[in-house]
Amino acid sequence: MNTIQVSRKASDIDSLQLDLLDLPRPAAQHSQCVIEVASAGVNPSDVKATLGLMPHAVWPRTPGRDFAGTVVEGPAALLGRAVWGSGGELGIRRDGSHARYLRLPVESVREKPSTLSLLEAGAVGVPFITAYEGLRRAGMPGAGSTVLVCGGNGKVGQAAVQIATALGARVFAVERTAEAYRGHASGPVRMIDASRERIAEVVRDETGGHGADIVYNTVGSPYFEQANQAMAIGAAQVFISTIERAVPFDIFAFYRGQHTYAGVDTLALDSAAGACILDQLAPMFASGALRPFPVLQDYTFALGQAKDAYRAVLQGAPERVVLKP
Repeated sequence: MNTIQVSRKASDIDSLQLDLLDLPRPAAQHSQCVIEVASAGVNPSDVKATLGLMPHAVWPRTPGRDFAGTVVEGPAALLGRAVWGSGGELGIRRDGSHARYLRLPVESVREKPSTLSLLEAGAVGVPFITAYEGLRRAGMPGAGSTVLVCGGNGKVGQAAVQIATALGARVFAVERTAEAYRGHASGPVRMIDASRERIAEVVRDETGGHGADIVYNTVGSPYFEQANQAMAIGAAQVFISTIERAVPFDIFAFYRGQHTYAGVDTLALDSAAGACILDQLAPMFASGALRPFPVLQDYTFALGQAKDAYRAVLQGAPERVVLKP
C-alpha cells in the first residue's frame, strides 16, 4: 500500500522529509477493520505533528486525523460500507489516515450519511467535531439563545455557526476586517468587523443589552477582553486556541457575571469519542441542516503531493485541504 511516513522531526516545512512508502496492506485483528481511504482532510494539527510540535508523538508515523473510505476487511456487517471518522490519537500516537489503508477498532468508524460524498466526508472531521464539542461543553445553543463566534470564517468557526444556526440560535461572527460570511448557515449571521466595530457594543446593542449566551472564541487572546464584555449573565466562553498564553483576567467581573470558561482539546478525543460525536452530527448532515465544506480541485492533492498540501495548510489556505490516497 502507499503511505506517507515521517521518520524524524523537522524545524520547518522546507526541511520536512516525507517518504512515500509501498507497504503491505494491514490486516484486521479482532474487533478491527481496514478502511481503503478515499479522502483525508489535512488539519493544522496534522502539519504540527509532522514538525514535532505535538505531545505524545510516536516516531516514525503516518500523519492524518480525518478520513472517509470503504471498509475492505472486518466484520461482515461493515464490509463494503462507506464510513467516516476522526481521532485525536491518529497521526500522533498511532498511524493516521494519510495512507491508502487505515486500520482501526470497529468502534471508531461509522457509516457516513448518504448525502455526503466520500470526498466531502473526509473533510468534515476535526472542524465539526471541535465545534460540536465546544458547544456541548457550553451547554448547547437553542432557539432564543445568542452565540458569538470569534473567527467566524475559519473552519471551526464556520462549523460552529452552522451548528448554532441549525439549532435556532441567533449568531454574531467576528473577523479582523470587513468580510461576508463564507459558509453555510440556517439563519442570518451578523458579521462584525473588528477593525472598526467594538464587538461587545455591537452584540449588546443588537440584543437589547442581553449579550451572548455562548462565545466560541476560536482565536483566543486577541478577542479575550471584548468577548468577556459581550457575555450575558451566566454565559460560557469556549477556547480552542490562542496567540498569547497569558491574558489579563478580571475575577470580579467573572464571578459577578456567573460566567463559565470551557477549554476544548480534541487531541484528547480519540477516534471512538469522535465517532460518538459524528453520531450526533450525522442526522443534521442527512437532513441538510449541516453541509460539508466545499472540496475544490485546487486544494485536493495526491499522496505524492502531501508536502504541498501541508504547506498550503501551514500558509493558511482559505479552503479545506484534502488528500486523495
